[in-house]
Amino acid sequence: MLDICLLGTGGMQPLPYRWLTSMMARCDGSNLLIDCGEGTQVALKEKGWSPKPVDVMLFTHYHADHISGLPGFLLTMGNAERTEPVLLVGPRGLERVVNALRMIAPELPFELRFYELSEPREQIKVGPYVIDAFRVNHNVVCYGYKISIPRNGKFDVERAKAQEIPQKFWSRLQKGETIEFEGRTLTPDMVLGEKRRGLSVTYSTDTRPVPVIAEYAKDCDLFICEGMYGEKDKVSKAREYKHMTFQEAAKLGKEAEPREMWLTHYSPSLMRPEEYLNEVREIFPRIKTARDGWSMELGFDED
Repeated sequence: MLDICLLGTGGMQPLPYRWLTSMMARCDGSNLLIDCGEGTQVALKEKGWSPKPVDVMLFTHYHADHISGLPGFLLTMGNAERTEPVLLVGPRGLERVVNALRMIAPELPFELRFYELSEPREQIKVGPYVIDAFRVNHNVVCYGYKISIPRNGKFDVERAKAQEIPQKFWSRLQKGETIEFEGRTLTPDMVLGEKRRGLSVTYSTDTRPVPVIAEYAKDCDLFICEGMYGEKDKVSKAREYKHMTFQEAAKLGKEAEPREMWLTHYSPSLMRPEEYLNEVREIFPRIKTARDGWSMELGFDED
C-alpha cells in the first residue's frame, strides 16, 4: 500500500489557504518527501502525519518555493528524536545548497547523506521505493520523479514443494531474497510467477511540457503535474518562464493515460483553479485541480 498526500499546491508565494510545493508518500513505515516549500510543516501537522519517519527527500530544483521550508523541517525531525540517517536527492549542487540553509539549523542528531543527480535519467532504490529521476525543461536544472512500489509474482506452493524447498524459507524467497542452504542456491524465480502490476506515482513541476514526462507517467496510478496558469492567454508567459498551462498539462495526461491526474503548483494569481476544470476535462477526463491536503491511498490490484 502507498499513501500519497499533496501538502502544498502553491507556486512562488504562499497564500492563507495554499502552502508552497510539497508532497509526501508513505509505504511500509518509511516516508518520502518531494520538495519542501514554505508551510510544509504546517500542512503535515494539519494532516496528522509525522516528519520523524522521513527517510528520503527528493528535490526537483532549488528555487525558494521548493526548498525554503527545509531548515525548519530538519529541526523538527531532530526534535522528534530522529537519529537514523536521511538521504537527500536532487540536482548537482544539493550538498552546497543544503549546507548553506543549515546555517540556521546547524545541529542535527542525525546524518544527512547526499545523492546528486547528473544524468538525464537515473534510478535509485531506497527502502520500499524505486525512484526514477528524469530531467525536465525549466530555467534551471530541474527533475521530475516517478515513485514505484514493485510487486513480485504469486508464490507457487506446488513448485516450492516439488523442489523440496523448506517452508521456513518461503517468506524470504517471496520477498526477493537469495538463500544458500545445504549446498543449494535458492532463488525467488524458483517459486514466484511473473511479476504483477505494482504501484506508481509520477510527480513533475516547474517545466515546459516535454515528452519524457508523459513517458514516465504512462499508465501510472497517479500523475501529479504542474498547472501554473489556467488561462489560455497566458501560454506565452508560461513559455517565457518555463512553466505550463492547464491545457498543456492535460495534453500530457491524455498521452500518458494515468488512472488519475492532479494539477498543482498554481500561480498566486490563480485564485479558483476549479473554474477551468471542465475545459481541461475535455482534453483528459480524469484530471482534477488538487488542493492542499489532498490524499490518496493506493493499493495493489486484486488478482
